[in-house]
Amino acid sequence: MDRRSFLRNSTLGAGAAAAASTLAAPAYAQGKRTLTMVTSWPRGFAVLDDAASYLEKMVGEMSDGMLTIDKKAPGELVGALEVFDAVSSGQADMYHSADYYFINNHPGYAFYTAVPFGGTAQEITNWYYNDGGEELHDELGLIFNMKGLIAGNSGSQSGGWFRKEITSADDFNGLKFRMPGLGGKVLGELGASVQNIPGGELYQALSSGALDGLEWVGPMADERAGFQEVAKVYYAAGFHEPGSALAANVNLDVWNDLTPQQQAILRYASMATTHLQLSETLANNGAALERLKAQGVKVLQFPDDVWDAFGAASKKVKDENMSDELYARIRESFEASLFSSSEWINQSDGFYVQQRNRVLGG
Repeated sequence: MDRRSFLRNSTLGAGAAAAASTLAAPAYAQGKRTLTMVTSWPRGFAVLDDAASYLEKMVGEMSDGMLTIDKKAPGELVGALEVFDAVSSGQADMYHSADYYFINNHPGYAFYTAVPFGGTAQEITNWYYNDGGEELHDELGLIFNMKGLIAGNSGSQSGGWFRKEITSADDFNGLKFRMPGLGGKVLGELGASVQNIPGGELYQALSSGALDGLEWVGPMADERAGFQEVAKVYYAAGFHEPGSALAANVNLDVWNDLTPQQQAILRYASMATTHLQLSETLANNGAALERLKAQGVKVLQFPDDVWDAFGAASKKVKDENMSDELYARIRESFEASLFSSSEWINQSDGFYVQQRNRVLGG
Protein backbone atom coordinates (compact mmCIF):
# COMPACT_ATOMS: atom_id res chain seq x y z
CA MET A 1 0.00 0.00 0.00
CA ASP A 2 1.45 3.40 -0.92
CA ARG A 3 0.96 6.40 1.29
CA ARG A 4 -1.21 8.34 -1.17
CA SER A 5 -3.62 5.44 -1.49
CA PHE A 6 -3.71 5.09 2.28
CA LEU A 7 -4.45 8.79 2.83
CA ARG A 8 -7.11 8.75 0.11
CA ASN A 9 -8.88 5.76 1.60
CA SER A 10 -8.47 6.42 5.30
CA THR A 11 -11.34 7.94 7.25
CA LEU A 12 -11.19 10.01 10.41
CA GLY A 13 -14.10 10.55 12.72
CA ALA A 14 -15.94 13.85 12.77
CA GLY A 15 -14.09 14.84 15.93
CA ALA A 16 -10.77 14.35 14.21
CA ALA A 17 -11.82 16.37 11.18
CA ALA A 18 -12.96 19.23 13.38
CA ALA A 19 -9.76 19.06 15.37
CA ALA A 20 -7.72 19.33 12.19
CA SER A 21 -9.02 22.82 11.58
CA THR A 22 -8.02 24.01 15.04
CA LEU A 23 -4.84 22.07 15.84
CA ALA A 24 -1.86 24.29 15.17
CA ALA A 25 1.65 23.20 14.32
CA PRO A 26 3.79 22.15 17.32
CA ALA A 27 3.90 25.06 19.75
CA TYR A 28 7.05 27.14 20.10
CA ALA A 29 7.72 29.71 22.83
CA GLN A 30 11.18 31.02 23.64
CA GLY A 31 12.82 27.91 22.24
CA LYS A 32 10.35 25.53 23.86
CA ARG A 33 8.40 22.97 21.86
CA THR A 34 5.27 21.01 22.70
CA LEU A 35 4.22 17.84 20.88
CA THR A 36 0.57 16.79 20.88
CA MET A 37 0.38 13.05 21.66
CA VAL A 38 -2.94 11.31 21.08
CA THR A 39 -3.39 8.01 22.91
CA SER A 40 -5.64 4.97 22.84
CA TRP A 41 -5.98 4.90 26.64
CA PRO A 42 -8.46 6.61 28.98
CA ARG A 43 -6.76 8.74 31.61
CA GLY A 44 -5.69 6.70 34.62
CA PHE A 45 -5.95 3.36 32.79
CA ALA A 46 -3.61 0.96 34.56
CA VAL A 47 -0.38 -0.02 32.81
CA LEU A 48 -1.16 1.48 29.40
CA ASP A 49 -1.93 5.08 30.29
CA ASP A 50 0.75 4.69 32.96
CA ALA A 51 3.30 4.13 30.18
CA ALA A 52 2.07 7.14 28.21
CA SER A 53 2.27 9.26 31.36
CA TYR A 54 5.81 8.05 32.12
CA LEU A 55 6.87 9.05 28.62
CA GLU A 56 5.27 12.47 28.98
CA LYS A 57 6.99 13.04 32.32
CA MET A 58 10.41 11.76 31.26
CA VAL A 59 10.58 13.88 28.11
CA GLY A 60 9.81 17.03 30.08
CA GLU A 61 12.35 16.24 32.78
CA MET A 62 15.12 15.13 30.41
CA SER A 63 14.75 18.31 28.35
CA ASP A 64 14.39 20.58 31.41
CA GLY A 65 11.02 21.64 30.06
CA MET A 66 12.28 22.64 26.62
CA LEU A 67 10.51 19.71 24.94
CA THR A 68 7.14 18.72 26.37
CA ILE A 69 4.31 16.37 25.47
CA ASP A 70 0.65 17.31 25.65
CA LYS A 71 -1.08 13.96 26.19
CA LYS A 72 -4.62 13.57 24.88
CA ALA A 73 -6.98 10.78 25.94
CA PRO A 74 -9.49 9.26 23.49
CA GLY A 75 -12.21 11.73 22.60
CA GLU A 76 -10.17 14.79 23.52
CA LEU A 77 -8.89 15.12 19.97
CA VAL A 78 -9.55 11.84 18.13
CA GLY A 79 -10.94 8.43 18.99
CA ALA A 80 -8.91 5.63 20.55
CA LEU A 81 -8.43 3.79 17.25
CA GLU A 82 -8.07 6.94 15.11
CA VAL A 83 -4.65 7.88 16.46
CA PHE A 84 -2.72 6.22 13.62
CA ASP A 85 -4.55 8.17 10.93
CA ALA A 86 -4.25 11.41 12.89
CA VAL A 87 -0.45 11.15 13.20
CA SER A 88 0.07 9.85 9.67
CA SER A 89 -1.81 12.81 8.21
CA GLY A 90 -0.22 15.38 10.52
CA GLN A 91 -3.30 16.18 12.58
CA ALA A 92 -1.36 15.17 15.70
CA ASP A 93 2.38 15.00 16.31
CA MET A 94 2.66 11.52 17.82
CA TYR A 95 0.60 8.73 19.32
CA HIS A 96 0.87 6.22 22.13
CA SER A 97 -0.94 3.01 21.33
CA ALA A 98 -0.50 -0.65 20.42
CA ASP A 99 0.60 -1.02 16.80
CA TYR A 100 -1.28 -4.27 16.26
CA TYR A 101 -4.48 -2.23 16.30
CA PHE A 102 -3.40 -1.05 12.85
CA ILE A 103 -2.75 -4.28 10.98
CA ASN A 104 -5.42 -3.29 8.47
CA ASN A 105 -3.02 -0.55 7.38
CA HIS A 106 -0.16 -3.04 7.16
CA PRO A 107 0.07 -6.53 8.70
CA GLY A 108 3.72 -5.94 9.62
CA TYR A 109 2.58 -3.70 12.48
CA ALA A 110 1.55 -6.82 14.40
CA PHE A 111 5.18 -7.55 15.24
CA TYR A 112 5.53 -4.20 16.99
CA THR A 113 3.07 -5.22 19.66
CA ALA A 114 2.85 -9.01 19.70
CA VAL A 115 2.15 -12.00 17.48
CA PRO A 116 0.84 -15.46 18.43
CA PHE A 117 3.62 -17.68 19.77
CA GLY A 118 5.97 -14.72 19.41
CA GLY A 119 8.59 -13.18 21.65
CA THR A 120 8.67 -12.45 25.34
CA ALA A 121 9.21 -8.84 26.41
CA GLN A 122 12.98 -9.38 26.58
CA GLU A 123 13.08 -11.12 23.21
CA ILE A 124 11.15 -8.30 21.55
CA THR A 125 13.59 -5.78 23.01
CA ASN A 126 16.53 -7.87 21.80
CA TRP A 127 15.14 -7.85 18.27
CA TYR A 128 14.14 -4.21 18.27
CA TYR A 129 17.41 -2.68 19.43
CA ASN A 130 19.99 -5.24 18.33
CA ASP A 131 18.67 -7.35 15.45
CA GLY A 132 17.11 -4.89 13.02
CA GLY A 133 13.61 -4.45 14.42
CA GLU A 134 13.84 -0.68 14.82
CA GLU A 135 15.14 -0.18 11.29
CA LEU A 136 12.26 -2.24 9.88
CA HIS A 137 9.81 -0.26 12.03
CA ASP A 138 11.15 2.89 10.39
CA GLU A 139 10.89 1.34 6.93
CA LEU A 140 7.28 0.44 7.64
CA GLY A 141 6.71 3.95 8.95
CA LEU A 142 7.93 5.51 5.71
CA ILE A 143 4.76 4.24 4.02
CA PHE A 144 2.65 6.21 6.48
CA ASN A 145 4.92 9.20 7.20
CA MET A 146 5.96 8.08 10.68
CA LYS A 147 9.08 7.44 12.77
CA GLY A 148 8.71 4.33 14.93
CA LEU A 149 9.41 4.21 18.66
CA ILE A 150 8.72 1.49 21.21
CA ALA A 151 7.60 2.96 24.56
CA GLY A 152 6.34 0.31 26.94
CA ASN A 153 5.84 -3.42 27.32
CA SER A 154 3.21 -5.04 29.53
CA GLY A 155 4.87 -8.47 29.47
CA SER A 156 2.99 -11.70 28.89
CA GLN A 157 -0.75 -11.16 28.70
CA SER A 158 -3.39 -13.39 30.16
CA GLY A 159 -5.51 -15.82 28.18
CA GLY A 160 -8.57 -13.78 29.07
CA TRP A 161 -11.86 -13.56 30.93
CA PHE A 162 -14.69 -16.00 30.23
CA ARG A 163 -18.14 -16.69 31.60
CA LYS A 164 -17.55 -20.44 31.41
CA GLU A 165 -14.58 -22.80 31.21
CA ILE A 166 -12.95 -23.70 27.90
CA THR A 167 -12.72 -27.48 27.68
CA SER A 168 -11.96 -27.81 23.96
CA ALA A 169 -11.24 -25.65 20.93
CA ASP A 170 -14.89 -26.14 19.90
CA ASP A 171 -15.92 -23.89 22.78
CA PHE A 172 -14.63 -20.89 20.81
CA ASN A 173 -17.13 -21.51 18.01
CA GLY A 174 -19.61 -18.63 18.08
CA LEU A 175 -18.03 -17.03 21.13
CA LYS A 176 -18.20 -13.21 21.06
CA PHE A 177 -14.66 -12.36 22.08
CA ARG A 178 -12.47 -9.27 22.11
CA MET A 179 -8.91 -9.84 20.95
CA PRO A 180 -7.01 -7.52 18.58
CA GLY A 181 -4.10 -8.25 16.25
CA LEU A 182 -3.23 -11.58 14.69
CA GLY A 183 -4.34 -13.33 17.88
CA GLY A 184 -7.88 -12.24 17.10
CA LYS A 185 -7.58 -13.69 13.62
CA VAL A 186 -6.49 -16.99 15.19
CA LEU A 187 -9.62 -17.14 17.31
CA GLY A 188 -11.59 -16.31 14.18
CA GLU A 189 -10.12 -19.43 12.60
CA LEU A 190 -11.56 -21.36 15.57
CA GLY A 191 -15.01 -19.92 14.92
CA ALA A 192 -15.09 -17.03 17.39
CA SER A 193 -16.84 -13.78 16.55
CA VAL A 194 -13.86 -11.51 17.17
CA GLN A 195 -14.16 -7.82 17.94
CA ASN A 196 -11.55 -5.07 18.42
CA ILE A 197 -13.09 -2.80 21.06
CA PRO A 198 -11.12 0.02 22.74
CA GLY A 199 -10.10 -0.63 26.33
CA GLY A 200 -12.33 2.06 27.78
CA GLU A 201 -15.44 0.30 26.43
CA LEU A 202 -14.64 -3.25 27.52
CA TYR A 203 -16.22 -3.37 30.98
CA GLN A 204 -19.58 -2.24 29.63
CA ALA A 205 -19.39 -4.66 26.69
CA LEU A 206 -18.66 -7.61 28.99
CA SER A 207 -21.23 -6.68 31.62
CA SER A 208 -23.97 -6.09 29.03
CA GLY A 209 -23.41 -9.40 27.24
CA ALA A 210 -22.18 -7.75 24.06
CA LEU A 211 -19.06 -9.85 24.71
CA ASP A 212 -18.86 -13.40 26.06
CA GLY A 213 -15.21 -12.89 26.94
CA LEU A 214 -12.18 -10.72 26.40
CA GLU A 215 -8.46 -10.48 26.89
CA TRP A 216 -6.90 -7.31 28.22
CA VAL A 217 -3.46 -7.12 29.84
CA GLY A 218 -2.79 -9.02 33.05
CA PRO A 219 -3.84 -9.14 36.72
CA MET A 220 -2.75 -5.60 37.68
CA ALA A 221 -4.53 -3.86 34.80
CA ASP A 222 -7.46 -6.29 34.70
CA GLU A 223 -8.21 -5.83 38.39
CA ARG A 224 -8.32 -2.04 38.03
CA ALA A 225 -10.61 -2.41 35.01
CA GLY A 226 -13.01 -4.40 37.23
CA PHE A 227 -13.54 -7.39 34.96
CA GLN A 228 -13.70 -9.69 38.01
CA GLU A 229 -17.05 -8.11 38.83
CA VAL A 230 -18.70 -9.49 35.68
CA ALA A 231 -16.76 -12.68 34.87
CA LYS A 232 -15.20 -15.28 37.15
CA VAL A 233 -13.17 -17.58 34.85
CA TYR A 234 -9.67 -16.29 34.14
CA TYR A 235 -7.09 -18.06 31.97
CA ALA A 236 -3.61 -17.09 33.11
CA ALA A 237 -1.41 -17.87 30.11
CA GLY A 238 -2.28 -16.73 26.61
CA PHE A 239 -0.88 -17.77 23.23
CA HIS A 240 -1.39 -14.39 21.61
CA GLU A 241 0.87 -11.94 23.48
CA PRO A 242 3.87 -13.43 25.32
CA GLY A 243 5.29 -9.90 25.36
CA SER A 244 3.29 -6.82 24.42
CA ALA A 245 5.14 -3.75 23.23
CA LEU A 246 3.57 -0.30 23.02
CA ALA A 247 4.40 2.27 20.38
CA ALA A 248 4.98 6.04 20.48
CA ASN A 249 5.21 6.74 16.76
CA VAL A 250 5.97 10.30 15.63
CA ASN A 251 4.85 12.05 12.46
CA LEU A 252 7.91 11.89 10.21
CA ASP A 253 7.80 15.56 9.21
CA VAL A 254 7.69 16.50 12.89
CA TRP A 255 10.51 14.08 13.69
CA ASN A 256 12.72 15.47 10.94
CA ASP A 257 12.09 18.99 12.22
CA LEU A 258 13.34 18.12 15.72
CA THR A 259 16.94 18.77 16.69
CA PRO A 260 19.23 15.73 17.13
CA GLN A 261 19.07 16.33 20.89
CA GLN A 262 15.26 16.35 20.88
CA GLN A 263 15.19 13.16 18.82
CA ALA A 264 17.58 11.52 21.28
CA ILE A 265 15.43 12.58 24.23
CA LEU A 266 12.33 11.02 22.67
CA ARG A 267 14.17 7.81 21.80
CA TYR A 268 15.86 7.36 25.18
CA ALA A 269 12.75 8.35 27.12
CA SER A 270 10.90 5.68 25.14
CA MET A 271 13.52 3.09 26.11
CA ALA A 272 13.27 4.10 29.77
CA THR A 273 9.47 3.95 29.63
CA THR A 274 9.64 0.38 28.36
CA HIS A 275 11.91 -0.68 31.21
CA LEU A 276 9.97 1.11 33.95
CA GLN A 277 6.53 0.07 32.84
CA LEU A 278 7.46 -3.58 32.37
CA SER A 279 9.12 -3.81 35.78
CA GLU A 280 6.19 -2.12 37.50
CA THR A 281 3.68 -4.43 35.84
CA LEU A 282 5.56 -7.65 36.59
CA ALA A 283 6.23 -6.56 40.17
CA ASN A 284 2.49 -6.09 40.81
CA ASN A 285 0.82 -8.88 38.83
CA GLY A 286 1.36 -11.59 41.46
CA ALA A 287 -0.29 -9.69 44.29
CA ALA A 288 -3.12 -8.60 42.00
CA LEU A 289 -3.74 -12.23 40.99
CA GLU A 290 -4.09 -13.24 44.65
CA ARG A 291 -6.64 -10.45 45.18
CA LEU A 292 -8.60 -11.66 42.16
CA LYS A 293 -8.70 -15.17 43.61
CA ALA A 294 -9.96 -13.75 46.90
CA GLN A 295 -12.86 -12.19 44.96
CA GLY A 296 -13.94 -15.60 43.67
CA VAL A 297 -12.07 -15.66 40.37
CA LYS A 298 -11.16 -19.16 39.16
CA VAL A 299 -7.67 -19.07 37.62
CA LEU A 300 -7.06 -21.80 35.01
CA GLN A 301 -4.80 -22.83 32.14
CA PHE A 302 -6.01 -23.92 28.71
CA PRO A 303 -5.82 -27.70 28.06
CA ASP A 304 -3.02 -29.01 25.84
CA ASP A 305 -5.35 -29.81 22.94
CA VAL A 306 -6.56 -26.18 22.96
CA TRP A 307 -2.94 -25.03 22.83
CA ASP A 308 -2.45 -27.36 19.85
CA ALA A 309 -5.41 -25.72 18.10
CA PHE A 310 -4.00 -22.29 18.86
CA GLY A 311 -0.68 -23.36 17.34
CA ALA A 312 -2.13 -24.75 14.11
CA ALA A 313 -4.36 -21.71 13.55
CA SER A 314 -1.49 -19.32 14.41
CA LYS A 315 0.75 -20.80 11.72
CA LYS A 316 -2.02 -20.43 9.15
CA VAL A 317 -2.69 -16.80 10.10
CA LYS A 318 0.98 -15.76 10.10
CA ASP A 319 1.52 -17.44 6.72
CA GLU A 320 -1.35 -15.56 5.07
CA ASN A 321 0.60 -12.33 4.52
CA MET A 322 3.88 -13.78 3.28
CA SER A 323 3.22 -12.49 -0.23
CA ASP A 324 3.80 -8.98 1.13
CA GLU A 325 7.56 -8.48 0.77
CA LEU A 326 7.97 -6.14 3.75
CA TYR A 327 5.81 -8.32 6.02
CA ALA A 328 7.90 -11.33 5.02
CA ARG A 329 11.15 -9.54 5.85
CA ILE A 330 9.83 -8.32 9.20
CA ARG A 331 8.66 -11.81 10.13
CA GLU A 332 11.88 -13.47 9.04
CA SER A 333 13.97 -10.93 10.96
CA PHE A 334 11.79 -11.30 14.05
CA GLU A 335 11.86 -15.09 14.08
CA ALA A 336 15.61 -15.29 13.39
CA SER A 337 16.23 -13.04 16.38
CA LEU A 338 13.79 -15.03 18.49
CA PHE A 339 15.51 -18.34 17.92
CA SER A 340 18.96 -16.83 18.34
CA SER A 341 18.01 -15.28 21.69
CA SER A 342 16.21 -18.35 22.98
CA GLU A 343 19.20 -20.61 22.31
CA TRP A 344 21.13 -18.95 25.14
CA ILE A 345 18.14 -18.07 27.34
CA ASN A 346 17.05 -21.73 27.45
CA GLN A 347 20.49 -22.88 28.52
CA SER A 348 21.11 -20.09 31.03
CA ASP A 349 18.10 -18.34 32.58
CA GLY A 350 15.65 -21.10 31.68
CA PHE A 351 17.76 -23.89 33.11
CA TYR A 352 18.65 -21.81 36.16
CA VAL A 353 14.99 -21.14 37.00
CA GLN A 354 14.22 -24.87 36.74
CA GLN A 355 17.07 -25.68 39.12
CA ARG A 356 16.19 -22.86 41.50
CA ASN A 357 12.61 -24.10 41.74
CA ARG A 358 13.80 -27.68 42.23
CA VAL A 359 16.31 -26.80 44.95
CA LEU A 360 14.04 -24.38 46.79
CA GLY A 361 10.92 -26.42 46.24
CA GLY A 362 9.14 -23.62 44.37
